[in-house]
Amino acid sequence: MGRDASIRVNRAAIERSWRERGFSCGLWIDPPGQVWEDYVHDVDELVMVMDGEVEFEIEGRAHRPPAGEELFIPARARHTVRNLGRSESHWLYGYRR
Repeated sequence: MGRDASIRVNRAAIERSWRERGFSCGLWIDPPGQVWEDYVHDVDELVMVMDGEVEFEIEGRAHRPPAGEELFIPARARHTVRNLGRSESHWLYGYRR
């Protein structure tokens, strides 16, 4: 996926939708090869890739959602995020309030 994939993701609409569902919404940018390993949060989390090649491993199961596909990470689920691409990845994250 290239940078043009972000055109399909309307960040303002996602922020509005997540807020209505009780979630925050922020943007995360990772350099190529970045890995965030073995995170656990006390609240539910939503993530959505805007562009890049991002893998989310949740409780040992790998997910590689395309740009614009929402992924739910349940509270207390151990998860790892990897930028598998050769360029920056941009993805949205939100925590249940």
